[in-house]
Amino acid sequence: MDRRRLLQVVGGVGAGIVGGLVPGALAREASAGPRPARKAPKPRPAAKSVVILGGGFGGITAALELRKAVAADRAAITLVDRKPRFLMGLRKLWIVAGVGNRADGERPLAALRARGVDVREAAVTAVDTGARAVRTEAGDLPYDFLVVALGAEPRPDLVPGFSEAAFNLYDPEQSEKLGARVASLSRGRVVIGVAGVPYKCPPAPYECAMLLDEAFRKRGVRDAIEIRTFTVQPMSLPVLGRKRCDEFEGRLQAKGIAFEAKKKLVKLDGSRAVFEDGTLEADVLAIVPPHRPPAVVKASGLTGAGEWVAVDRGTLRAGPAGVYAIGDVTDIPLANKMSLPKAGIFAELEGKAVAAGIAAEILGKAAPTPFDGRGYCFVEHGAGQAAAVQGEFFAEGEPKVEFLAPTPEGYAKKVEFERERLKAWFG
Repeated sequence: MDRRRLLQVVGGVGAGIVGGLVPGALAREASAGPRPARKAPKPRPAAKSVVILGGGFGGITAALELRKAVAADRAAITLVDRKPRFLMGLRKLWIVAGVGNRADGERPLAALRARGVDVREAAVTAVDTGARAVRTEAGDLPYDFLVVALGAEPRPDLVPGFSEAAFNLYDPEQSEKLGARVASLSRGRVVIGVAGVPYKCPPAPYECAMLLDEAFRKRGVRDAIEIRTFTVQPMSLPVLGRKRCDEFEGRLQAKGIAFEAKKKLVKLDGSRAVFEDGTLEADVLAIVPPHRPPAVVKASGLTGAGEWVAVDRGTLRAGPAGVYAIGDVTDIPLANKMSLPKAGIFAELEGKAVAAGIAAEILGKAAPTPFDGRGYCFVEHGAGQAAAVQGEFFAEGEPKVEFLAPTPEGYAKKVEFERERLKAWFG
């Protein structure tokens, strides 16, 4: 074959290869008909809208845990609270006793934005579960998932005669005024009373009494100041049972702190408490008012015929589709007919459970382990000691609760409890 013929052959084959086919393959391709069209890639699902009402233990935990579990392109998380700042609740007692200040336990909720949470400072005016929307003073927020974590509000207006002559122990501003008042007291009677139930952090009034006992001793005025406590309940901390309450009330007595149960408050007359069976004068009167859910929760219909939001105790789902409720705004019955205590640790653990449940639904994963009712708290006894209360509150028959002796280690754990959460949540 001469050179010119060789180039013609090679050129023809090369053209077929460059075109992607040799001549034989080209014929086969033509006879096979058109290629099937490629399938378009499946569109990614739109981000789900998760709205969380309340910037306390439960709301903050739910927002941050969900953000860790689900990327921003799958879930848009909005947290709404009418207050701009979070305050660690245990701080109120330290303020009263003069052993801590407000600033050290307070953080701006806006700091959560750096963690991927859209924070809105606004009051919630309505929850429309039919339209799946929250109405706020700053506008409407549609939701796919709603977490109601609005807490329980102290209601001094439910105590007849409550006035400036008495202090609301659960109000941060009142705590500062109460702290200034007891710091100037050199003699007289301090009365701390539970006027109604339910109320959050059940040991708090008795912790306050023990911390004041320590403060007065340090100032050398304890012998001139009487400390008395009372409650409308049949015992100090009913969820613990009679035996442990007797033990706890004995600890109060050992410090010279009087305790009276079953004291039904009829009204306040200045700083005088009027009961069904007598009166009690006080130079300083600190009251724990009964707590109620925010009015908007009741108006939304989430409480049904009851006072609080009823939920499935494992999933924390409320009645309407896509709605969960956690923390103090709920009522979770226990086997002994009492209710799960209203405490920050339960709100936190419920927030984790709800975040896991919502994440599983968004990502199409199996349902997570349900909330199991285990919890704990630290009850300060003064003198740098605290006792741990821990237990299985969903146990059959009655809660299985331990009430340990007060120790310096218990107090250190309480201090660390605050430090760990402020750092983990706000950096």
